Amino acid sequence: MHPVITASVPLLEPPNWAISQRHLFDLLEYAWRRFEHDFTDPDGQLTYRAQLSSRDGVDDFYETFFNWPQLYLLGGSTDLLAAAEWHWEAVTRQLTELGMLHDEYERGYDWFHQGESLQLFYFLCMAAPDRWAERAQRFAELYVDPAHGNYDPDHRIIRRPHNGSDPSREGLFDGTSYPWLPEEARMYGFPLDWMDNNADPDPRLGNEMHRRMAVGDTAVNLAASGLVLNALLLTGKQRYRDWIADYVGAWRKRAAANGGIIPDNVSPDGTVGGLLEGRWYGGHYGWSWPHGWYSVGQAATIAALAAVAATGDESFLDLVRPALDEVIAQGKVMAFTEADSSLQSRWVAHLADDVHKPTLHVPFRYADRGWFDYNPMLMSIPAALWHHSAAPADWERIERLRSGNGHDWRTVRAFRSKEEAGHEEPWLAFLAGDNPEYPERILAAAQAQIRHRLSRMERYRGGDVPEADIHVWQQCNPVVTEALVQLTWGGPQVIYNGGLQQARVRYYDAQAQRPGLPPSVAALVSRVDPEATTVDLINLDPQATRSVVVQAGAFAEHTIRSARHTVCEDPSWIGDLYDYGHRQPTVTSASMDVNGPWLGVELPRSTRVRLTLQLELRDRAPSYRTPFET
Repeated sequence: MHPVITASVPLLEPPNWAISQRHLFDLLEYAWRRFEHDFTDPDGQLTYRAQLSSRDGVDDFYETFFNWPQLYLLGGSTDLLAAAEWHWEAVTRQLTELGMLHDEYERGYDWFHQGESLQLFYFLCMAAPDRWAERAQRFAELYVDPAHGNYDPDHRIIRRPHNGSDPSREGLFDGTSYPWLPEEARMYGFPLDWMDNNADPDPRLGNEMHRRMAVGDTAVNLAASGLVLNALLLTGKQRYRDWIADYVGAWRKRAAANGGIIPDNVSPDGTVGGLLEGRWYGGHYGWSWPHGWYSVGQAATIAALAAVAATGDESFLDLVRPALDEVIAQGKVMAFTEADSSLQSRWVAHLADDVHKPTLHVPFRYADRGWFDYNPMLMSIPAALWHHSAAPADWERIERLRSGNGHDWRTVRAFRSKEEAGHEEPWLAFLAGDNPEYPERILAAAQAQIRHRLSRMERYRGGDVPEADIHVWQQCNPVVTEALVQLTWGGPQVIYNGGLQQARVRYYDAQAQRPGLPPSVAALVSRVDPEATTVDLINLDPQATRSVVVQAGAFAEHTIRSARHTVCEDPSWIGDLYDYGHRQPTVTSASMDVNGPWLGVELPRSTRVRLTLQLELRDRAPSYRTPFET
C-alpha cells in the first residue's frame, strides 16, 4: 500500500485554470463523439470508398485517433478507451482489405510514417496493457527476431528503409518512379541531387533510388526502438533490452565516428555512405531529403530515450546532443519571410505576425552545397532532452535559444500542428516562472482549436473522401491534448513520429481503479525540478470525495522520496453562525516520507492541496504496471 495524504485546505474561490480545465474535458467528451458520428461507419471504419494507389496512407488512417487513448489516460471517459480500441480494430481490418497490412502490421514503409501510425497503438498499450500485450510482442519480434528478415544482427542494421511484416516488399516504390507530387517536389526537391538526372519522371532517378537508397539502414529506422521499448515496458524481457542497446549503440558509434553528427545511411555491408560515394548524408528520409533534422532528429531522440530507459545509460543521449548543437551553431538571424523553409504552412500558423521579425533560424538539411532549409528551432527535441535529464546544460541550451529569438515566448496562439503540439516555448517560459497566465491562455487556445475543428467537421462531413484528401480526418479530429499533457502531467507532448510519452507525474482514479484524473478534479504542475516538483490538486465537486493516486513518471520510473503538502487544521475560518463572510483559512504545511512511485491523495468535497514532491529520477525499471497490482 502507498502512503495517503488527505487534503484539508478549503476550496473557496476556484482558480480560473481549474474551472477551464474541467470545461475542456467536457467539451472534448462531446467533440470526439461528434467526430465518431460524422466520419466513421457503423462498423467503426472510417468512411472511405476509394482505394489506395501507393504505399502511403496507413498512417493517415491510424493518426486520426492517435490521441484518443491519450485523452483517456488523462481522464477522459471509459467510453473513449472502448471507442479507440474499437476503431483501431476496425481500421486495421479496413487497411488489410485495402492491401496495406499483413498480420495487422504495415507491410513495408519508412519509419517516419510507421512512427506516426503507431502512436495510437502505443497509447492503447499504455491504457490497457493486458489486452494489447500479445500484439505488442508480435510486432516487436518483427525487428528483434532476424528470422523475419528486417534485422541484420551481424552488421547491426535494419536491412532496408521500407520494412515491416512483408519481407517480399522491396525498394521504395512500385513502378518506375517515386510517387512524388508536384507540390511536394516544389517544397522538398528531389533526392540524390548531386546527380545530374533529377527530372521526374526520368527513370534514371528511379533506378538510382532503387540502387542507392532502397537497401541498407537509414537513420529514421531508429524510431523502431520505440516499438521494442513498448514491448519491454509490457514484459520486462531481456531480449528487448538487449536489442535496443545493440541497435541504438551501433548508431551511437557511427555518430561518434562522424564528429558527433548522426549519419543518415548505412550500406548493407555496414559502411556509412557505402552506396553514396562516402556521403554520410543523402539517405532516405535523411539529412538531404525530404525533411532533414525534422525526421532525423525525432528518430534519434526516440532511440536515445528508449536506450536510456532500457539500459539506464544516460550517455545514449549523446546520439542527439552533438547534432542538435551543431544545427544551432549553424543558425542565422533572419525574418521567416526571408528563409528558405520547406515547412511554410507550419510556421505561418506558429509565428503569425512574427514572421516579419528577425529571429534565430537553424538549418534542417545538409547536402553537397552545405546547410540549407532554415527554420525557427522546433522546440520538441530540446524540451524532451531537458525534461528527461533535468541537466543544467540542457536547460541552458533552452535559455540560449530563447535569448536568440525575436518573438516573445510567452505568446500563446490557437493553432494545432500535425503533432498536436507546438506550444513548448510558452510552456517552458511558464515553468521558468516568467509566464504566470499560461495555464488559462493555453486552455483557452485548446477550446478555440476544438471549436474550430467542430466547425470544420460540419463543412466536410458526409461526402466521399478522395484518396488525395485522406488527411481530412486528421484535420477534423477535434481531440486536443497538448494543454492537458503540459498542465496535468508536467510533460511535453509525445514526440510524434514514434515516441513514447514523457511525464513528470501521472494520475489514477483510485475509486474507479483506472488511469486519469477523477471527475471534477483539476491538476496543475507548475514546477518540474526533481528536488521540488510542484503539483496542485483541486476537487471542484461540492458533494463527493475524490481519491487520486499520483504516480512519479509516465511509467512509474521515478521514486517520490518525500512529499510536503499544504494543511489547514484550524476550522475557525468558517466563522460564527451570524458572520456575514468567512475568514481567511490558516494554511501551514506538513511532510511525509513516501519512498515509492505512488502517493495517494484523498480530496474531500471542495478541497485543494499543493504537493511539493522530492523525486529520484529513473531509479526504477519503467513499466506499464499500475498502483492497483499486487
